Amino acid sequence: MADIGSPNPHAAEWLLITGNGVSPETSHDLALVQDGSFKELFESTKTRQAIGADISDSTNPIVKKLQADLDYASFVEECITAQHSVVSSPERSQWLLQLMCIGVGALRSFLQSNVTGPPLLYNPDKALIPECLADDTDFMQSLLKASVLSLRVDGESAYHLAAHPILLVLAKTVLNSSLLTGEESPQTASWWRLRVNFLHQRILSEKTGSLYKSITADIRDISPRVLEQSGIAQAMLLVERAMVDSYFGNDTAALKELEDAAALTGLKYALTGVIGKRTKFQQHETSQLVVLAKSAEPTEGIEGTKPKTLDLNDDTLLESISFTQSHSTTPKESTDLPAELTGLEAGDQPPLHPLDATILLLITETIKNTNPEDGITREQMMPYAERVLSHSTNWEVYTLGLLVRSRIEGSRARTVERSVLQLQVVVDQVIAETTGIRTDEVDTDKSIAPSFLPQPKEGESASIRERLLYIHQLPIPTRWELQAELASRWASIGGLRTALEIYERLEMWPEVALCWAATEQEEKARNIIRDQLFEPGSDQERTPPPPQAPRLWCILGDIDEDPAHYEKAWTVSNSRYARAKRSLGRHYIANKDFPKAAEAYGDSLRIYPLHGQSWFALGCCHLELGAWEGAVRAFGRAVNIDDTDAEAWSNLATALLRRGVATGEEVHQQRQILLDDEEDEEVPTVVDPQKNRKDALRALRKACQLKRESWRIWDNYLTVAASIDPPEFQDIVTAMKNLIELRKGAKGELAVDADILDLLVNHIIMEDLNKEKPTGYDPSKPGIQKYVVELVEKDIIPIITTNPRLWKTVAKLDLWRKKPKAALEAHEKAWRAVNTRPGITDATEKEWNELVDITIELVDAYESLGQMERTDGLGSGEMVAKDWRFKARLAVKGVMGRGKMNWEGTAGWESLKESLEGLKA
Repeated sequence: MADIGSPNPHAAEWLLITGNGVSPETSHDLALVQDGSFKELFESTKTRQAIGADISDSTNPIVKKLQADLDYASFVEECITAQHSVVSSPERSQWLLQLMCIGVGALRSFLQSNVTGPPLLYNPDKALIPECLADDTDFMQSLLKASVLSLRVDGESAYHLAAHPILLVLAKTVLNSSLLTGEESPQTASWWRLRVNFLHQRILSEKTGSLYKSITADIRDISPRVLEQSGIAQAMLLVERAMVDSYFGNDTAALKELEDAAALTGLKYALTGVIGKRTKFQQHETSQLVVLAKSAEPTEGIEGTKPKTLDLNDDTLLESISFTQSHSTTPKESTDLPAELTGLEAGDQPPLHPLDATILLLITETIKNTNPEDGITREQMMPYAERVLSHSTNWEVYTLGLLVRSRIEGSRARTVERSVLQLQVVVDQVIAETTGIRTDEVDTDKSIAPSFLPQPKEGESASIRERLLYIHQLPIPTRWELQAELASRWASIGGLRTALEIYERLEMWPEVALCWAATEQEEKARNIIRDQLFEPGSDQERTPPPPQAPRLWCILGDIDEDPAHYEKAWTVSNSRYARAKRSLGRHYIANKDFPKAAEAYGDSLRIYPLHGQSWFALGCCHLELGAWEGAVRAFGRAVNIDDTDAEAWSNLATALLRRGVATGEEVHQQRQILLDDEEDEEVPTVVDPQKNRKDALRALRKACQLKRESWRIWDNYLTVAASIDPPEFQDIVTAMKNLIELRKGAKGELAVDADILDLLVNHIIMEDLNKEKPTGYDPSKPGIQKYVVELVEKDIIPIITTNPRLWKTVAKLDLWRKKPKAALEAHEKAWRAVNTRPGITDATEKEWNELVDITIELVDAYESLGQMERTDGLGSGEMVAKDWRFKARLAVKGVMGRGKMNWEGTAGWESLKESLEGLKA
């Protein structure tokens, strides 16, 4: 390592972060890292001394230990600790910065050899180990295998054919060392630690709780420090935070962080419509969805190198939207566009700053993750990709743009061919540029993958510095992930043989087995898995088991439906493979064994507590077991992870409503699964039913917003809103309106809850009558009274057919509104609803008495309302019913005539006679 001569090395650290030039005079090692001169960095005397690569004595105890345990991380940690102990205090901060440069150089070398290319100019497998072991081929092979195994976290394994895994082990060991966490450590050490841990997470087969904890801790550490730096540095961190949040499923937070990053960089963008043509034979221009975007930093005239782009070559679709000059800008009446975008030509927009282009590409990911997977979503995503691909200002940004466009086009018949071929081109390019080791004299790797593309000439490819400049803000896949994606794409269009060839070449045996299982050739899938797990021709398991053994056992369990295989996966992972317990949980739920299912999901969540579906399943188990406290907590965690899960919100409400005093067993269960950010709080022993109902109402309100088409959720929402003391009347109106809208087609008037409607109407009437000066109904005044009246008039009255109680409620409301004519008509309809029931007078005495009661109510209504003056309509001022007495007698006589044979002499019959006597003039 070269010496650092800058009196303020911290400033140079931030130059490396932002990509601004670091002068070799200021910091030689930082300049080497920024320029991609990793060969010079790792061949320097001080670097070799720091990591023990200069040890030539094979009898050295530390070398012997490395040969014995193949633990390269411990070897490096011991070396750097020993070096640090002899560094004098005045030189310690400079030495720590040099140490960080080693970690960053190793991290970027790993990215160069597995993601970006071009091939490294040195062989890290030899340069990073003691020189006395560098020529020992057998030791090197064993060390590389051990390095891959050492990258396993929580039972999740890294890809075993990754190029030079020793680089990532070195980067993780150095950047996660306690030496770089003290006060003297570089300011940006936690940012680089965040980057190496997130890269480590991305190369694992599943998400892990351990790395998530480390990543979020580093984000919290670096965030306050970056506030003192430039807007570009702050924007970069926000973009990386968005990548982390999106990866772990928090797309809402990711989108907010991307918007904040755009504000810091000055990026102005808008998704809008512009008149143009999309097809070759289109006669009339129509509105085309485009993204208008402009960077604050001038980028005119900047056009970098870019990967090969394939044309569409379709007989109908144009290569890009054709805009007519007279209509190329957005419609003038659009007032939502930022002022900076109003003069932009949609077909001739300026190049974007690479970081701004990155933000647009990441926005497409949040759109995909937060919307249904359909054509509308893809149409919304495509303009962002096309805007980025209109210019190339960075090689890797443009590569990601091609990948995004390829993924979007993969579902359309007219673009699927280019989608697959473009992905093939990108794969060929990445494989060609990340395979092998090139020295200045000769290519030392004879196994570079063939490509149908010619090798790029000088000037046609990007420099190492350009490729790595924004690599930490881009979710660029590794070369094996790209090939696996290509295989998946071939499988989706029927190219199963090609897909299998790719998976087999990559030695992705789980994917090979899944391919065969998907085609109902399960025996072939079993054989593939058994070949990896067992010794050839025997039932003896391989020792040690292959890196992906836990996953293979789980897939075998899925095929055979044998829970013993899931248990085996849990065992071989040393009780760290969360998916094994999730699979067991699903098995037990299918067999209605809820105690064991809850235990299995609990074990899985202790390993990876961010799996929302597992919290949901655990909550369902608790509901089945009647463990309400555990259900509340489980569904609470589920909605905390994914607040768009309507079913989780609904189930949370159910658990809250049934929540009682927690038992000792429930308290014990709650303390079994605590996340890192949770404290062991006491479970309440005193229950407040009203608080639970209010919490349940809030949960149901959220569920209704997310799943408006579910009448069951609306029904629960309505019931809970009515059960609170005092009831939430506005929520009642909203819930009843939506419930009626959803169910009226199938249920008609049964969609209306008569009890709750009575509650609503009585409330607004009593609220008015309890005033000092009741005002009655004022239609011009907004509020609950108006909402209830509109609900009854527009939604309820049109669907009432045979329910007399609903008509009575309508009559009560009309009378309060000073509409006696309408109230009397409602009473008449209520009476007819009962009187016209088939066989009402030949049924039971209970039904006969119901008819008697409603007939007497009708007589009372005629007597009290018939003599009133009308207040509405053409007959305003006249009596409501001049012949009310005649109508009343007619109704009573009609009922008595029909019921005389069966009910004469009963109490009901006598009541009708008394009512008829009272109507005599």
